[in-house]
Amino acid sequence: MSTVRKIIHIDMNAFFAAVEQRDFPEYRNKPLIVGGNPFSRGVVATCSYEARIYGIHSAMSTTRAYRLCPQAIFVKPRFDAYREASQAIRQIFFDYTDLVEPLSLDEAYLDVAESESNNASATLIAKAIKARIKQQTQLTASAGISYNKFLAKIASDLDKPDGLYLITPKQGAEFVGQLPIHKFHGVGKATALKMNDLGIQTGKDLKMLSLEDLRQHFGKSGLYYYNIARGIDNRPVVNYRKSQSIGVETTYQQDISSIQVVLEQLQQLFDKALGKVMEKQLSAHTVTVKIKYHDFVQITRSRTLLQTIIAATNIAGLFNVLLKNTDVGRRDVRLLGITLSSFEDRTALSPVEQVDLFESI
Repeated sequence: MSTVRKIIHIDMNAFFAAVEQRDFPEYRNKPLIVGGNPFSRGVVATCSYEARIYGIHSAMSTTRAYRLCPQAIFVKPRFDAYREASQAIRQIFFDYTDLVEPLSLDEAYLDVAESESNNASATLIAKAIKARIKQQTQLTASAGISYNKFLAKIASDLDKPDGLYLITPKQGAEFVGQLPIHKFHGVGKATALKMNDLGIQTGKDLKMLSLEDLRQHFGKSGLYYYNIARGIDNRPVVNYRKSQSIGVETTYQQDISSIQVVLEQLQQLFDKALGKVMEKQLSAHTVTVKIKYHDFVQITRSRTLLQTIIAATNIAGLFNVLLKNTDVGRRDVRLLGITLSSFEDRTALSPVEQVDLFESI
């Protein structure tokens, strides 16, 4: 007996541009283009919503974008910053489900059918995730919720930016029926033109063709088109993630200036991270502290220990070591994080190895 899927598709809004506008206030509320040089053969990676009103979009040449909006600000991509934001967002996803399938830095599928969070409501979970992303990263996401990947992906596009859209199982087939074929995920421009030539303009038109006809015209893709015309998509959310590290982090509403408060917060974050590690029957050897100052400058400090981290109750001594040669106490801190890594299967450890490794620190 199969469990009904509850799938959320999260899509960050103008992700690269949003990170730039967050980190550099002078870019806010202005047409911003992340990509190549406008006077070379570059392309637009993404652009802010202020730039989109001029008809600019991803994959457009930067030369054309400049012609459409000469006053736009052009910046080169900072992929390290985007990866950092993406990792923070992805960590939020894993607080709600282990079934997370990232598609890129700025979008992912989640299956929350087994999640008991927020009264087991996929819509409430999506709202909670959007709120946490906003609180922790100052970025906005759109969410589509449905019973399969195809409809969740379509739904996330319907109410941008900062959208939330639900397509229920009862609504699925009718929704697909009225959907223009060029808006179908998985139907590119060439396929849409071919379908138009066959008289297919909407999902309802697509449903009129038999499986044999679709296979004749579209080969192996015919079965996919046959199913989605009926609101059917049996692809599961696949988690390719093998735990390499487990971490938690918090962005604070007010910057922290006190070293003592930083130490207290690190202890709390460590306890939470260690709990997650132990839930997975793992133990770690490496502790990494992440610090982001008020001006968004970020540093990390790590220590790898010979013993495994099993039941540490007080690691303030280690934190004091890791905070040496940092500016904590001199510069205000806006974000703290703890990551545990270098894992072993805890069930394979002997009782002798399961000690509190921080007793000697």
